[in-house]
Amino acid sequence: MIQVYGIKNCDSVKKALKFFKNNNLEYILFDFKTQDLPCEKISTWLELTEMKILFNSRSTTFRNLKLKELNLDEVSQQEWLCKENLLIKRPVVEYDGKLIVGFNEENYQRIFL
Repeated sequence: MIQVYGIKNCDSVKKALKFFKNNNLEYILFDFKTQDLPCEKISTWLELTEMKILFNSRSTTFRNLKLKELNLDEVSQQEWLCKENLLIKRPVVEYDGKLIVGFNEENYQRIFL
């Protein structure tokens, strides 16, 4: 089963969900706005990908919290991801032992079709 993490109104998440629907692929959506992501999950993801891929320093949340001014190291970034899930680049997809961050249609076609 495909597990998608993100928020419903995010354009990249919408594209991913549309891709799965159009290709008759079943998925479960974990919505950051309605569910709290355990910090352990973020730690697991960081074993599969790099912080610079998972931490979204271009997000509105990042700008609103003025995190650029803090010049965060990776430990601090992980702490922020745990308390503010909207700093996670979206969507995050778990599938077949893989972690896919962000939406890229060509990449999705290669992985899921």
